[in-house]
Amino acid sequence: MKGRYLRPAATGAALSLTLATLAGCGTVSGLTGDNEVTLRVVAADYGDNPQNSSAGYWKNLASSFEKDNPGVHVEVSVYSWSEVDAKVAAMVKAGKAPDIAQIGAYADYAEAGKLYTADELLSVTTEADFLAPLADAGKVKRVQYGMPFVASTRLLFYNTKLLGDAGIIPKDGSTPWQPKSWADLEAAAKKLKAANVPTPFALPLGREEAQAETMMWLLAGGGGYTDNEEAYSIDSAENVKSLEFLRDKMVGQQLTGPVEPAKLDRQAAFDAFTRGEVGMLNGHPTLLKQAAGKGVKFGMVAMPTIDGTDHSTMGVADWVMAFKNGHKKESGKFLDHLFSAKNVTTFTNQYDLLPVTTSGYRAMAGSTGGSAAQLKTFLTALPSARLYPVGKKSWAGVSEDVKQNIGKTVAPGGQPAKVLEEIAVAARKADGER
Repeated sequence: MKGRYLRPAATGAALSLTLATLAGCGTVSGLTGDNEVTLRVVAADYGDNPQNSSAGYWKNLASSFEKDNPGVHVEVSVYSWSEVDAKVAAMVKAGKAPDIAQIGAYADYAEAGKLYTADELLSVTTEADFLAPLADAGKVKRVQYGMPFVASTRLLFYNTKLLGDAGIIPKDGSTPWQPKSWADLEAAAKKLKAANVPTPFALPLGREEAQAETMMWLLAGGGGYTDNEEAYSIDSAENVKSLEFLRDKMVGQQLTGPVEPAKLDRQAAFDAFTRGEVGMLNGHPTLLKQAAGKGVKFGMVAMPTIDGTDHSTMGVADWVMAFKNGHKKESGKFLDHLFSAKNVTTFTNQYDLLPVTTSGYRAMAGSTGGSAAQLKTFLTALPSARLYPVGKKSWAGVSEDVKQNIGKTVAPGGQPAKVLEEIAVAARKADGER
């Protein structure tokens, strides 16, 4: 996602790998035998260089599937996140949709009647294995079309040295920081500012991922993009109050650093954190490796809430879907293979992402190697996380509207109520709501 969906901070935008006949059998589409089927799969690349490209994972997956399913061949094309959605859209427009696509959104294709439902494809065991909030997020009008591929939650990261030097936690790091409310965040940010930390709290509301940063604050304030009935509630009183807090208490008291939030992108905030210039910011699992690679000592805690009581956390997922190309049976078998616990955890472990299935969740929860201990903190929040309303065909436009306009709400003199109302009215109109 550079910004739109779940993906590593470096998306390999310049990297485009097309792997036809991945499994090494030399099958060429159109030359298979009468009883043979070739599945065409398009997937996104989660690596940031050729050495850690997702192509290797898909190659092994295709090979193992073909071994167990004679007569079914798999051709996978892996593209960078900057182009994969457009590639699939072009294929669909040309009448040559892939059998399976692993991309960022599914609702448009589902609304157009181009996708098989999960129930038509998957075994009962596989379908029941998805974590409930992720399965629900894959539904359009209560029917699941989108199958979650990988997921992520968000936590509040803090620089232990900077907080120690500011007297917020012991300098030796013996006691972790445990903020509960936004008042705790404000107080800590003031101490960091007094200690001359360049950016006490990074607030990236720039175009890259403003919709995610915004959602984290809205949920922590008791609101969100939608209500319990999944109708848009962008202009709710809770949401207005959350943005007023950011405007008055964080930006207004100069606690968010030298770059105004509307112009600060997520990766720029992450980079500043790894340089030791940021005291606190919201982050996802990819920041683990980035910070550790720069030698930054950090802690992670659940996002504090407006009043210190528990509210929903934010989750993000990328999606798999199967197009109606007449290969329902074969596609279903391949998806059952893809979502086996072994294959799910192989991928999530490689890229420090979270599994989308109960079996994968349990496997990661019981793991002790690598970065498993730190990832478990993210994993704990996953079963109860709320995701973007991706089942709404209108969401892509609403997300873009948030990216373009939400930053101005927290600037001095910003008008959260007015901006949120404008976004909400357009969202409801696009969604056919009254």
